[in-house]
Amino acid sequence: MSRTPQNMRPGNNGQNQGKDTRGRITFGLLIGLVVVVLLVSFLNRGPTAQTLTYSQFLSDVSAHHIKTAVIDNSSGQITGTLSNGKSYSLYGPDPAFQSEVTALKKAGVSYNFQTSSPSILGTILEYVILIGGFALVWIFISRRSQGSMSGIMSIGRSKARVYSPERPRTTFDDIAGYQGVKGEVKEIVDFLSDPTRFTELGARIPKGILLVGPPGTGKTLLARAVAGEAGVPFMSVSGSDFMEMFVGVGASRVRDLFQTARKQAPSIIFIDEIDSIGRKRGTGLGGGHDEREQTLNQMLSEMDGFDPAEGIVVMAATNRPDILDPALLRPGRFDRQVVVPLPDLDERTAILEVHTRSKKLASDVDLTVVARGTPGMSGADLANLVNEAALNAVRRSSSEIAMEDFEYSRDRVLMGQRRESTILSDEEKERVAFHEGGHAVLAYVLQYSDPVHKVTILPTGMALGVTQQLPLEERHLYPKEYIEDSLVVRMGGRVAELLVYGDLSTGASNDLQGNTELARRMVREWGMSERIGPMAWGSQNVVFLGEDLLHSSDYSDRTARLVDEEVERILREQEERASKILKTHLPGLVNVANALLERETISGSDVAELVDKAFGKPVHPEGKKNATIAKLEDFRPTAALPVAGNANHSKITPND
Repeated sequence: MSRTPQNMRPGNNGQNQGKDTRGRITFGLLIGLVVVVLLVSFLNRGPTAQTLTYSQFLSDVSAHHIKTAVIDNSSGQITGTLSNGKSYSLYGPDPAFQSEVTALKKAGVSYNFQTSSPSILGTILEYVILIGGFALVWIFISRRSQGSMSGIMSIGRSKARVYSPERPRTTFDDIAGYQGVKGEVKEIVDFLSDPTRFTELGARIPKGILLVGPPGTGKTLLARAVAGEAGVPFMSVSGSDFMEMFVGVGASRVRDLFQTARKQAPSIIFIDEIDSIGRKRGTGLGGGHDEREQTLNQMLSEMDGFDPAEGIVVMAATNRPDILDPALLRPGRFDRQVVVPLPDLDERTAILEVHTRSKKLASDVDLTVVARGTPGMSGADLANLVNEAALNAVRRSSSEIAMEDFEYSRDRVLMGQRRESTILSDEEKERVAFHEGGHAVLAYVLQYSDPVHKVTILPTGMALGVTQQLPLEERHLYPKEYIEDSLVVRMGGRVAELLVYGDLSTGASNDLQGNTELARRMVREWGMSERIGPMAWGSQNVVFLGEDLLHSSDYSDRTARLVDEEVERILREQEERASKILKTHLPGLVNVANALLERETISGSDVAELVDKAFGKPVHPEGKKNATIAKLEDFRPTAALPVAGNANHSKITPND
């Protein structure tokens, strides 16, 4: 392995060390100056003597207490010895009064006059100190001004942090799961470590790898693992580090970054959050000469322009690949896109094992059960889950993290913190119990809905009560029956209040919002309306790019009216279904509501037992719900057809 150059160390330590050395020298000179001043003042001090006042001196002369006296003509200082042998000192009038001299004669004091001259050494030191002080102040001011000028001149330098091969921090062993993702990235590491294996066959390594995935899935962690595995210089920079208030600074920093990488090739450049500088050009309101577009143009030129960079691999991470400029994604720049998805069940289990390595776990902790109860969570979410469980164990004064701590942590992450300060009246608590009971009963009765895990009427998060559902298995496609049953479950709280009280409350606000959005996506995006047919339009998001400002509607006003009618039809039909089912299981709803009023929190098995008891027989004869579509084999084609998944499809969240 080659020796690391001095400029490869993080933060340009050579310059920092030079600045620290100069600072220490200046500080040492100042300390020395202070010491010299103290030394001079000490040398100029005479012997320690008793200080007298002038009136006391005259009294002592008259009383014959003064033995000798020396009068300084230049300063008026009088020194001498007392009759008891002690020294004295005072400052008298300058020049001395004649009466003072006469009194000394009468008292028989041995007196003398002298004219003192300053010490040559003291005079020289005083001038040296004065000149040295001015010199140090001048040097300090000049260096500060030079530092300010150098800071202005270095504004175009890259802010990338450079990591040397001798300091790996993270390896692939620290990343649980994601074997396919690690395989694709490991190919880059192998090429940089031994490029001859690839060049012998004429293979060209991808110049750029774009890591795409939801937030918290470990894209930056994967890049850090490449730094630990590659054994080549690794430069890490954020997309926002290129942006500055001056136009052209970002392009200058891009040039400086690639020049540094060329000097150390083969090397890796990692750009985190590249969407901050890689957005589509021509979409801004200020034309094509703004800072962001100039920075992007320079990056395009550096990656694959007239003088492309060789031996440099650019890695970037983003969760918004849809807004990146097409020129950035073409082959020759970012040749390969690596999707880093949310972890599945096995990967979540492995991630939990990594995050609990240094934790003391109780014997009842089953990480597989914890992983089953956390669908849709990213690696960052799971790390936070483990930390919350550890904090709860500390609050319980326990030496181990038990399963109840993981249960508490999951409930807090999924449903929110319990609000102890919110106190409901008996009437409100009863209404909330029937509202959540409606959700729970429908979630248990319906065949395709996710099973109930827990129901509570304790204020949690932003809700006064929560019905939590957990899926039986990992889902990647959602059939229409599942979505319709989800709509019915969300309608359960509103319908239960209508059946019991005959009126409505504001408690169904969030349910109605979620149902309306879900039904609109059924009609506009998923083609689940017979009147609309096999057509889809993108979701109406907020204006994010400049091109959206002048973007016309994808469909006519007649189609918009038809979409609204279909959404209303779907919601009314599912509300009618919810009403029919709850009327059939009204005794079970009453049992669940009474149990909630009594215990405040019940489990999914309690809901099943209460509903079956009121129904007189098991609602599901097999004893459990069927999580798959019945007779799926009857609809399976003879030839395998590709199924296109929606990468932007968000998982249907539990009711709240």
